[in-house]
Amino acid sequence: MFTYQKTNRFFAQISRGLEQYGAEELAGLGCQDVKPMFMGIYFDADPATLYRANYMSRLCTRILAPLLTFDCHSTKYLYKTARKIDWHVLLSEKNTFAINASVTGSSIKHSQYAALCLKDAIVDHFRDRSGIRPDVDTENPDLWFHLRIERNRAIISLDTSGGSLHRRGYRQMGVEAPMQETVAAAIIRLSNWDGVTPLLDPMCGSGTILTEALMHCCQIPAAYLRKKFGFEMMPEYDKGIWDKVRAEANSFIKRLPGGLLTGSDASPEAVKAALHNCRMLPHGDKIIIKNKRYQESSPTREAIIITNPPYGIRLKQNEGAERFMRELGDFLKKQKHCTAAYLYLGRPELVKELALRPAWQKPLLTGGLEGVLVKFDIA
Repeated sequence: MFTYQKTNRFFAQISRGLEQYGAEELAGLGCQDVKPMFMGIYFDADPATLYRANYMSRLCTRILAPLLTFDCHSTKYLYKTARKIDWHVLLSEKNTFAINASVTGSSIKHSQYAALCLKDAIVDHFRDRSGIRPDVDTENPDLWFHLRIERNRAIISLDTSGGSLHRRGYRQMGVEAPMQETVAAAIIRLSNWDGVTPLLDPMCGSGTILTEALMHCCQIPAAYLRKKFGFEMMPEYDKGIWDKVRAEANSFIKRLPGGLLTGSDASPEAVKAALHNCRMLPHGDKIIIKNKRYQESSPTREAIIITNPPYGIRLKQNEGAERFMRELGDFLKKQKHCTAAYLYLGRPELVKELALRPAWQKPLLTGGLEGVLVKFDIA
């Protein structure tokens, strides 16, 4: 038996700083004995709960099912031990697979070489059985495996998500350096937006914040557009349970009230991308997006602003960033109908350039950069 089959315990990967929020989310989805740790969350789940967590989690990156844990001081021992795993229970010679690997503080120093050793072990396991090996496909494999070696302790896991959950599937068109979907979902969660107060994103880019707000408000499952999951390759996979979980989650999808979500961008290409992406989801056609500068996008009734200014991560080296932020601060001060503004900045030092006193600041890591979400009370 694999480890997860004995324990019904799984591990969700999540961005740094979101562990507690992710734990609350998973508990709300029915997971038991939820314990957050650094960049991850352990939890217990039966099959239905595991499927639901993959389908509905907005914050988690992927959910792993541990296959085997063992002490590992060399690549030779890694290969020898991994070769004994019953890989044929998880995939066949006709399937494709890929491996994610990470190494920290161990005798094995190189994650790519560790991944290669694990790949060789899987391939040779099949060659021993049938003389035929499954192929590797790093773009769209049937099954992902994850190898983590930390302080000479190795964990080999099956990726039940089938790749990163931040790839929602709605972003068919993009702009330069688009915001990651899980980051946008975290921003919506941290803002405590009630789904009733109108929300404006005056620098919407390809529409990621608006689309995540749509999914939050209308209770659209985060993986609504996902074609396949890794848990469908697990030996105990039950299609009947999965169909029931998906149908139940979809039954809660609500309509989007007119005028609730609006956005704009100075780039015609960004507006085109945002409109296309939003319309990939139910009721996305109700989102209003216009081609205009942020200075022309003031709310006409009580609303909040949530946005990621392009002088954050996307243009972090631009010499005009400070001046842009001062102008943005002046714009926010003039908003008579705006009760609060939430800005995500890829450069925390730019907060002071707005010349506004933050109500709070919360660090939010994305793409290896130390971003910050800042709230300003405007009214």
